[in-house]
Amino acid sequence: MWENQDQQDLCPNPQFILGGATRTDIRQGALGDCWLLAAIASLTLDQDILSRVVPENQSFQKNYAGIFHFQFWQYGEWVDVVVDDRLPTKNDQLVFVHSEAGNEFWSALLEKAYAKLNGSYEALTGGSPIEGFEDFTGGIAESYDLKKAPSDLYEIIQKALNTESLLGCSIDINNAYETEDITTQKLVKAHAYSLIGAQEVSYRGWLEKLIRLRNPWGEVEWTGAWSDNALEWNYVDPKVKRTLDKQCDDGEFWMSYSDFSKQFSRLDICNLTPDTLTSNILHKWNTNLFSGHWMRGSTAGGCQNYPATFWINPQFKIQLTDPDHNHGGSSQEPCCTAVVGLMQKNRRRKKKIGEDVLSIGFTLYRVPKELQNHTDVHLSRDFFLRTPAAARTDTYTNTREVSKRLKLPVGEYIIVPSTFEPFKEGEFCLRVFSEKQAKALELGDVIKARPYEPKVSDYVIDQDFKNFFEKLAGEDSEMTAVELQTVLNRVVAKCPDIKSDGFSLATCRDMISLLDNEGTGTLSLVEFKTLWMKIQKYMKIYRKMDTDHSGTMDAHEMRNALSEAGFALNSKVQHIIILRYASNELLIDFDGFIACMVHLETLFKMFQLFDKGNSGIIQLSLPEWLCCTLA
Repeated sequence: MWENQDQQDLCPNPQFILGGATRTDIRQGALGDCWLLAAIASLTLDQDILSRVVPENQSFQKNYAGIFHFQFWQYGEWVDVVVDDRLPTKNDQLVFVHSEAGNEFWSALLEKAYAKLNGSYEALTGGSPIEGFEDFTGGIAESYDLKKAPSDLYEIIQKALNTESLLGCSIDINNAYETEDITTQKLVKAHAYSLIGAQEVSYRGWLEKLIRLRNPWGEVEWTGAWSDNALEWNYVDPKVKRTLDKQCDDGEFWMSYSDFSKQFSRLDICNLTPDTLTSNILHKWNTNLFSGHWMRGSTAGGCQNYPATFWINPQFKIQLTDPDHNHGGSSQEPCCTAVVGLMQKNRRRKKKIGEDVLSIGFTLYRVPKELQNHTDVHLSRDFFLRTPAAARTDTYTNTREVSKRLKLPVGEYIIVPSTFEPFKEGEFCLRVFSEKQAKALELGDVIKARPYEPKVSDYVIDQDFKNFFEKLAGEDSEMTAVELQTVLNRVVAKCPDIKSDGFSLATCRDMISLLDNEGTGTLSLVEFKTLWMKIQKYMKIYRKMDTDHSGTMDAHEMRNALSEAGFALNSKVQHIIILRYASNELLIDFDGFIACMVHLETLFKMFQLFDKGNSGIIQLSLPEWLCCTLA
């Protein structure tokens, strides 16, 4: 059993940071979060970044209040997390991360704050250093498969270290039983290492490329070539050896780049972004960030393997107009470098309710000239069926983020983020980093309405329709909601290709409210004719969208149906419509579709009455609001 103790009980002289925050302050405990500790270890190499995550001037002495502050990047903003100083212990020893010095607690409290951010200590089990890198810096992450590494990867590593990027690496396993197995040369499998150095040294007449790594355990080091006591060091200039800070049994070690490429499986690099840059020598990216949702029935379309629904995924446009200085691409066109990252939100917090990370990815399409500069159109299924992808993620993976570095010709592109399977719900954050300024926006984020408005007057209504109306309405020539319900249900019952449970009295009252200009609560001949023509129009749209002739409309076709009816709505409104009018099987029947159309027309009509200046903003008193919602 564990207990929570404050630091005054653990030692007589607790210190928050003792002699500066260093990598030796990070020793792994009972929690399987070596990925996080590797990220923290890399964090200590840059004091400016460390100070952002671990604000300065905190201690157990001056202005001590029993709490400590930490800051983490979360999906586009920096979040302040406050924790008290009580930590899990067993037999008066810290259970989780701890410092080599028994009275230093910044790393343990940082781990506690990060656990609070993610819901629990347990939620931190298993992960990639890349996740910690990004939450500590807001940076952009890239991942390399070392078995398929580019020929210039060593140069990429050197450049990344020179620009103070954070790097981590690991060894893949074949099954869970190999987790944290130790190889014959003392490398730990499925364990996160920090890559902290890259240096070429003169060795027997040639330059040997070396890599420096750190095990967050603070022990268990590589014993192969270029390890602490390896013979290779006997052939290196003593001054160089001192420069390389070769020490024994501190968890840090050197190995050749060739051995590194053979022994390790994956390398992660997190490039810093403008809000974390402190040096003018660092490359500054231009950034665009969007937040969105995959919502069942409206925006969760799955990948390209599901063409019937892929198009309903959120769509984002990016305009790349300024080529890089060194802009040659494969086609030698003027090209722009961009890194696209798709991150799913809050999945660690959902572990406790049994929800794991989704398999995610994204696809890019170049926008043809005839569709350029369009911002209010959500591209349809036909576009994606006939347009080849310009780029895509290599695979759909169940990681928090997938990213890809792209070199694209100047132009406009559509980015479609998605889960692998349709109807999987989740929140996401899409980031686009570009070397030059780029414009980006979400497609279909405009709301407007031009519903069908037939021009009807008494003299254009034929006699047969007048007789039909008089028979239904009676002597007063005014149709009530009950009479309207009767006639509509009779008509629908005679249409075997349309599924309907019948129009409710409430829906019929809504229809009357939409067209009752005199406020009588009934429909005149002209008003009924107008409604009749609207229903015929909507019936035609409904039948067109019923592609499988089932008598119902799939929820994912609602966007097209709304467009045909004259409505442009954003994804949030689309989702509300699906929640209200679709069944659990994501099907919409005819009476539900008509009820939706009538409701939308009424809402837009009310808004326009109050928006006298066409500003798109209205202000209502409480009585006005009640009248609108109860109408």
